[in-house]
Amino acid sequence: MRDLVEQVLFTAPGERVNRPDFGSGLLGLVFEPNSEALAAATRSRVEGSLNQWLGEVIQLEGVVVRAQDATLQVTVQYVVRLTQERRVETIAGPVSA
Repeated sequence: MRDLVEQVLFTAPGERVNRPDFGSGLLGLVFEPNSEALAAATRSRVEGSLNQWLGEVIQLEGVVVRAQDATLQVTVQYVVRLTQERRVETIAGPVSA
């Protein structure tokens, strides 16, 4: 399941020929200045993308985005609908300071 979440988050819209709107464009935010506004925009983008593309297989419970120094950390909490297993995935990466 983590692979599916990462696939949605790390695919840029337009990257897939047959699904040009697939993905979240999260990697495009790497060059944005790190701020609370970036964190809020990231949270909205992550929630929307995961609900759109994985809404049938996961129930999104929450997304927390932390912008600290030159790092953006995204934590996604969800329940796998088939097994009712609760999972938490954290992804962190550098952004412009």
